[in-house]
Amino acid sequence: MSEWWTYSLSDMLLFSPRVYYRLFELHNHALWPAQLATVAAGLGMVFALARPGTLLTRITFVVLGILWIWIAWAFFGERYATINWAAPYVAPAYGLEGLMLIATGLLRNRFSFGSAAAFTRTAAIILLAAILIGYPLIAPAVGRSWSAAEVFGIAPDPTALATLAVLAASPRGGRLVLMVIPLLWIFISTATLWTLQSPEYWIAPLAAVLALAITCLRMEPRRSAA
Repeated sequence: MSEWWTYSLSDMLLFSPRVYYRLFELHNHALWPAQLATVAAGLGMVFALARPGTLLTRITFVVLGILWIWIAWAFFGERYATINWAAPYVAPAYGLEGLMLIATGLLRNRFSFGSAAAFTRTAAIILLAAILIGYPLIAPAVGRSWSAAEVFGIAPDPTALATLAVLAASPRGGRLVLMVIPLLWIFISTATLWTLQSPEYWIAPLAAVLALAITCLRMEPRRSAA
């Protein structure tokens, strides 16, 4: 028997690129037209960042949480598990992130995107809009069918990246904890795409790095003297 360290990532994947992307086609077909609702929700989050207020911030986090729980069940539990034995182990983590987002939106005090400087919110808005609009365009750009497009609120990658963009402009206190699971998923997804030799494997980690850069370079507005 070969030793475990002699195996590569490709030895651990039990599916081909064709099977993997066919999965998204079937998933999109089964859920249509839910994509219209999730993209509309994403655009609502852009508005919440542009016009910050406590209510819109709370709604954003609750909606994000619901979408994470939805993907945990509909994608990982019902769809991805049919080709990947590890998917049922990822689903609880996605569900946990959803519960934490909902709890954060409902329980935090003085919770508003307005606590971030305009520069931070603008950068987060640009990144979020790019993810919402640009990520579904990847599939046709690399020669796949439109039906295989990965859409926010339906597929895990754009949902995780959009969450990172929102968290980058969120109030301090717990947002770094909320970033852990999305970042871990992007790492796993990037490894999968790299192993499948998908040409777009670099896009998700680049977007995640940009979200972290916005977080690290965040400039808080100065408080005026009393």
